[in-house]
Amino acid sequence: MARRPLPRILSSGSAQIARSREIARTAADSATDVLHPLITVSRGLRKLAASARAKWAATPKERRGPTLLLVAACVLVVALMPYGPLLALVTLMAAAAWRGRERPVVKTGPDDAEIARLKGLYEALVPYFSVADDPAPLFAHGGDWSGAFTEYAFDEDGRPTRLKIAYPPYFTDGEPAARARIEQLLHAKSGRGREYRFDWDEEGNRLVMSVLPALPTTIAAQRFVTVPGETVLGFTDADAVQRTVPVVAADGTEDAPAVVWRTGPRSTEPHLLVVGQPGSGTTTLLRSIALQALPHGDVLIVEGGGTGEYACLTGRDGVLAVECGLSGSLASLEWAAHETERRLIAANRARQAGHPAPEDTRRPLWILLDRPGVLGDLAAADGRPDPQELLQVPLRHGRAAQVTVVVAEQFDSVDTLSEAVRTHTRARIVLGPAAPDQIAAVLGTEPHTTPTPQVPAGRGYARLGSGPVLRLQVPATPDPYDDATSEAHRQAVLELLPERRAAATMAIEKITVRSPEPAPLPEPAPAPRAEPDPGPAPLHAPVPAEG
Repeated sequence: MARRPLPRILSSGSAQIARSREIARTAADSATDVLHPLITVSRGLRKLAASARAKWAATPKERRGPTLLLVAACVLVVALMPYGPLLALVTLMAAAAWRGRERPVVKTGPDDAEIARLKGLYEALVPYFSVADDPAPLFAHGGDWSGAFTEYAFDEDGRPTRLKIAYPPYFTDGEPAARARIEQLLHAKSGRGREYRFDWDEEGNRLVMSVLPALPTTIAAQRFVTVPGETVLGFTDADAVQRTVPVVAADGTEDAPAVVWRTGPRSTEPHLLVVGQPGSGTTTLLRSIALQALPHGDVLIVEGGGTGEYACLTGRDGVLAVECGLSGSLASLEWAAHETERRLIAANRARQAGHPAPEDTRRPLWILLDRPGVLGDLAAADGRPDPQELLQVPLRHGRAAQVTVVVAEQFDSVDTLSEAVRTHTRARIVLGPAAPDQIAAVLGTEPHTTPTPQVPAGRGYARLGSGPVLRLQVPATPDPYDDATSEAHRQAVLELLPERRAAATMAIEKITVRSPEPAPLPEPAPAPRAEPDPGPAPLHAPVPAEG
């Protein structure tokens, strides 16, 4: 039997219903837009009434009578004032509109994209934080990530900036290899190109991963607020050190957290070793140290590279010599060894006689040696001793003699450093891009952050003795004679340079240098006696130059 067609009203009913719903929705939206002020005021009046009711309920019974009397008096005064009721009505409407305004919705949880990223991190950590025998695993494929990630934060691009992870107690968090695998995984999954810090809480089985902001590069060379014996190596994170120094940056004066290196007789790290890649800022750091040391001591500079990076210090007050050649470098370092011995003997004899140490033994002497590997190769080719052998006495006895040695070398020549340099330089700095194993080989331990492949000049890590590894940004101290130096940095360095010595003094030194007489090694201090013998004559002769 043929089917009869449905009535027209039934066949087109769904379309009419949809059209009616669209018309009703449009009318409702239009009415909402038109009546929005009235809705806001009504909502505000309701909130004000609820607040007044709550305050009335919280008012003690013995105070309700005086409160009603005070309110009635205020209403009477407003009613008797000219335009009082109108002003009261306007004030009430304004307060209602303010209380009834729509506040922005506060985000209380991650969105879909952030949830997907957290799930991906959770699934990636399952093979490392789970075992087959665990009856209630915290990490399991398809499990709940909210129990493992207790805290999290994201940036504008949806990448995590902070993540607190709870891991099972049986994870071997005491093994560096196991921790390195987790850190490498989180670094890769959270986004490369940023520097992450990992804080392991072995007692509470918690791992906190956070993204570190870039250290500022706007601090240039200047006179830092320090005492004699303190040197600002650079600046680090605010929560890494307890001391700040006022500095002048590009955006004004501020207090910056500084890495301060203390030298002298009571220093536990009297000597410094700086290692970096070419162009990483090792010469900039040595130049900064020299400018900070000159107001309180004498500086002897030996440059193995021969590029003239320290030409601005030649002939300045306090600068004993700036040597680039092999002969002058050997003569300068030999003089430094004799001077260290002379200071030790003079101070020892003064103590035996019950007198304070002589003034010339208390003035700090800084020996800055840049690229000693190049000088060592030249010395080996010429059949001469390695210049680093002459550093054994200053390195071993420099702390008692107020002699500080700073050595800078590149990664490709680290194996040429002598055993004395490796042993006695307890303060270490690594500058420029480097692998974690390279940093650990110099500092003795890996940093708690992930090094980035691209860093500005002067960026690296510092470790003083057995202390923690700190991020470091060296203050900008370029060569003022370099054409690529900006005018602001050039003037900043030139203002810190001491005055040049007089021409007569330089001529006398030049004549004396060209006719040096070998000074005999000082004899050991004799036993105490009533009238002690005077010590050997001080070695005040200038450093012999090449030729």
